[in-house]
Amino acid sequence: MSAAAPARHGGQGSADLSSSRPLTVGAGARRWRGLVLPVIAIALWALLSGAGVVNSALLVSPAHVLATAADQVTTGKLWSALGASLARELTGFSIGTVAGLVLGAALGLSPLFNRLVGPSFNTFKQISLFAWIPLISVWFGLGDTAKVVFLSLAALVPVVVNTADGIRNTPPTLLEVARVYGYTRWQTLTQVVLPAAIPAIFTGVYLALIYSWLATIGAEYLLVAGLGIGNLLIEGSEHFQMDLVLFGMVVVGLIGWLLNALARAVERRLSRWSGA
Repeated sequence: MSAAAPARHGGQGSADLSSSRPLTVGAGARRWRGLVLPVIAIALWALLSGAGVVNSALLVSPAHVLATAADQVTTGKLWSALGASLARELTGFSIGTVAGLVLGAALGLSPLFNRLVGPSFNTFKQISLFAWIPLISVWFGLGDTAKVVFLSLAALVPVVVNTADGIRNTPPTLLEVARVYGYTRWQTLTQVVLPAAIPAIFTGVYLALIYSWLATIGAEYLLVAGLGIGNLLIEGSEHFQMDLVLFGMVVVGLIGWLLNALARAVERRLSRWSGA
């Protein structure tokens, strides 16, 4: 019997070793799955443009777009446009997020304030963001100030909604424990309510970051053109430079992806800190 036990143990160890290899390969394969569709799309794009199936003026080749990208990078035009767009995005995002946190906390913590302001805010958030552009352009002009106001509105709503909901949805059991232990209102807020609401609050901030970036391109496109990625798209469209338009779209997508990845990394760190 003692000889059989090592045999079983050895068999199990070999099984574990053999089973760990497919898991490693599977993890590596999953890491690259997201590239399958872009690779197929680029290959099809190169095939169609090279075969002349589509008018070359409407669908330029990937090589042409790469040449335009190299020119934009080496001449510094890309960095100037990108810097201007990101500066507007971060300014509008910061203003909208701070205002949203304050308003959302007031709505979530004060039933009286919620009864007074809540119905008006619920009406306000139903208005399409782009419907504000005529009013913003009259009040703030057509320059950077108007664009930042527009981006602030884009960031405001998701932060308010998620902050208020996160505070209101604090588990009653946690509040009861705080009451039993004699917590003050400030202790209850800082040690119970806010930690419980952090996931919802961060969801609102994450959405504000994404929405404000999308609104940045819309603001640059719809308001007076200035330095920015939106101006890059407008310039390419007006001069029928499809290589510039496609390059601008790729840049917009890449920046959105990077912002999303950054927000997810911060979310994971905050989740570990709050114990969520």
